[in-house]
Amino acid sequence: MSFTYRDGELHAEDVPLAAIAARHGTPTYVYSSAMLRSRYRAYVEAFADLAPVVCFALKANSNQAVIATFAREGAGADIVSLGEMKRALAAGIPASRIVFAGVGKTADEMRAALAAGIMQFNVESEPELRMLSGVAEAMDARAPVALRVNPDVDAGTHAKITTGKAENKFGIEMAQAPDVAALARALPGISLEALSVHIGSQLTTMAPFRAAFARLGDLARRLNATGPRLRRLDFGGGVGVVYRDEVPPDLSAYAAAVREAVAGLDVGIVLEPGRSLVAEAGVLLARVIRVKEGTAKRFAIVDAAMNDLIRPTLYEAWMPIMPVRAPREGANLSPMDVVGPICETGDYLARDRDMPPLAVGDLVVVGAAGAYGSAMGSTYNSRPLAAEVLVSGSRTALVRPREDIEAIIARESLAPWQA
Repeated sequence: MSFTYRDGELHAEDVPLAAIAARHGTPTYVYSSAMLRSRYRAYVEAFADLAPVVCFALKANSNQAVIATFAREGAGADIVSLGEMKRALAAGIPASRIVFAGVGKTADEMRAALAAGIMQFNVESEPELRMLSGVAEAMDARAPVALRVNPDVDAGTHAKITTGKAENKFGIEMAQAPDVAALARALPGISLEALSVHIGSQLTTMAPFRAAFARLGDLARRLNATGPRLRRLDFGGGVGVVYRDEVPPDLSAYAAAVREAVAGLDVGIVLEPGRSLVAEAGVLLARVIRVKEGTAKRFAIVDAAMNDLIRPTLYEAWMPIMPVRAPREGANLSPMDVVGPICETGDYLARDRDMPPLAVGDLVVVGAAGAYGSAMGSTYNSRPLAAEVLVSGSRTALVRPREDIEAIIARESLAPWQA
């Protein structure tokens, strides 16, 4: 494990978290290089016989140092915006290993991605397909396309992160897919090369994966029988992670479901894990500002807030919280809300959490915060974005400095008539 107690102090690899707080302040995200690499290599090893292109989903964590860690392992990138494409390229991921997903690609984004030479566009509707063909034709190019299909499979996850049901905005309905594929083969600016599926995030059972993958494989066989053979199948995001007591699928079982789906198909494999590569490789380090004793509740008010980590209030997500200094043996645990300074009742990191006694100045961490933490941060209440630190063994690096409030204000300006 990359985050462990040593002599009563929580460490990130070989570095005490208290030392990071002393040097860089709080709130600060801390990432473990060793765990990032380990999570990536686990996918590569589980699918070794299929030689997959493992594309890190940048939406989970878009820090350049994190992306570069995966780039140096040979990873590709799953992107959903022009900004993410530029981040991936800047971090060293080749365009030939970039997949552009998302329902709302603009013509400008399409032009930029075509000019860069990305591996494929995951197209999610007929209107998008027609627009992409027009853009490519005007550039005297053909866009490499994977049709993202919606298999109408309930992933059984939070409603805001499920993407594979018929009522979701994502993908082309299975019944419509053959007709859209025929259109793709006829359009002059399109090269239909793949099919794609992604049914959501934080899946902890195999049944939804098996159902979606089987439908994808069956559709691929049908399309291969009526036209040029597909070159790739894109199986979307990876398995869930442990926040509390989840038992995510073993990667060997996940890989077996993919093998079953592609049996008899001569296709390359694309995977797009995000959360499972970075969540448990990061923590959010915070300091207690004060402890408030109420008649009905106890509160630990810390300097990290919902603008730093929105998952608990946005998704009602349970995330582990622990003190940096291990509680003494036999310490009394009692329910406490861990909250931030923002003027919102929804500004909390944990509710009714059994915690040891905390005092002003104590350090705590929110665990499994490497995914959808800093990437979803904001400057709400004019709070600067948190700093980010990467650890490798005994080395640390500040990979995103804490924003300066004066610099934030300087990015704005008065209207001419206010000068």
